[in-house]
Amino acid sequence: MSQPKITSLTPEQEALIPVYREKWLRIALSTEPIDKEKAAEAVTEAYVLIGRKKPHIIFCDSPYAVDKTREQLVKGLSLPQLINSVSNELESELWDKLVGQLWEELTSRITNKLEARIWEDLEETIGTELIEQFDFDDLINPEELAKWCTWIDFCISVLNLSYSSKTEWILLQNLIKSCWIICTYQEVAIICDRPRILSFDNQNRLHAEGSAAIQYADGFSFYAYHGVTLPEKYGKLHPNQWQAKWLLEEKNAELRRVLIQGIGYSRICQELQAIELDSWQEYTLLKIDSNVDIEPIYLLKMTCPSTGFIHALRVPPNVESAREAITWVNGGIDPEEFSLQT
Repeated sequence: MSQPKITSLTPEQEALIPVYREKWLRIALSTEPIDKEKAAEAVTEAYVLIGRKKPHIIFCDSPYAVDKTREQLVKGLSLPQLINSVSNELESELWDKLVGQLWEELTSRITNKLEARIWEDLEETIGTELIEQFDFDDLINPEELAKWCTWIDFCISVLNLSYSSKTEWILLQNLIKSCWIICTYQEVAIICDRPRILSFDNQNRLHAEGSAAIQYADGFSFYAYHGVTLPEKYGKLHPNQWQAKWLLEEKNAELRRVLIQGIGYSRICQELQAIELDSWQEYTLLKIDSNVDIEPIYLLKMTCPSTGFIHALRVPPNVESAREAITWVNGGIDPEEFSLQT
C-alpha cells in the first residue's frame, strides 16, 4: 500500500531549509586546493557509472588554463590520440544518471506544489554566476551541484524520504566535495582547481572593491561589483578612485550604471560640472548635459544646514523645479506640507 504524499512542511522542517542551504553553500564555495587523487577517483567513478572507461584526467589551475587546454586538444597540439574527445560531451548523460533516478524517487513522495516550493527556497543556494568566466557550456559546475545536493539532502535527511539510488547520491556528494568545475568528454575529463579567493556581497553576488572577486592559483582573476562583471581597468581600483569622466567614454549601459553607483552623484556633479537649473531653500536642481546615461541626468542636491554635508539624489528628467523635485522625493507631498506632517 503506497503512502500518502507529503503536502506541507512542519515549522521545524521550515527552519532547516536555510541550514541545509548554508551547509552546501560552504562546501561549494570552499577555496581549499582540491585533492587531485580524490577528484580523479570521483570523476572516474562517474564515468564508470554510465558505462564509460576511465578517462584521461587533466588538471588545470584556472578557467583560462582550461580554455587553453581545450584549444590544444581540438587542434591536436597535445595528446593527439584524444583530438576527437572534445567533440562529444557527457555532461547531460552524467546528470541524467546521477540526478534523474534520485529526483524520480524523491518527488514521487511529495506533491507537485510542495516540490516546487522546496526547490524555489533551496535554489537560492548560490546566486553568484560562478561560471561566467567560462565561455563554454559543457561542464559540471559547483552552482548546479550545490542546488541538487541541497535539495536531495533536505528530502532524505529532513523529510526522511526513502531512496534506492545510494551509489548515485554518494557519488554526487563526492564530486562537489572533491572537485570544482569539471569538463567531461568521451575520453578526457578536465578538472579545474578551486579559486584561492572568492568574495561576495551580502546577497551572495560576486563582489570586491579594488581587488579580484575571484582569483586562482595561477593568477587568473575575475572582477565584479555586486554581481556585475567588471573589466580589470575598473575592478583593480577601489570605487573611491573611479573617475566621473569614465562615464563619458563607457559605451556599456550596465557598466555606466555601476560606475554611477560606485562614484556617487555628489562626486559626479562636482567632477562633471553639473548645470544649476533651479534652487529652493537648501535644495538645488541640477542637470548633467554630457551623454553619461541613456537619458539626461537630473539631480536634486541637498545641503544639510547644520553639517554642510551634500547629498545628491537622481530625480525624473521631467521635473521643472527644485520644489517639484522635492515633492517627487517626498512621494508627491509638497515640501512645506511634508514638514508640517513630520
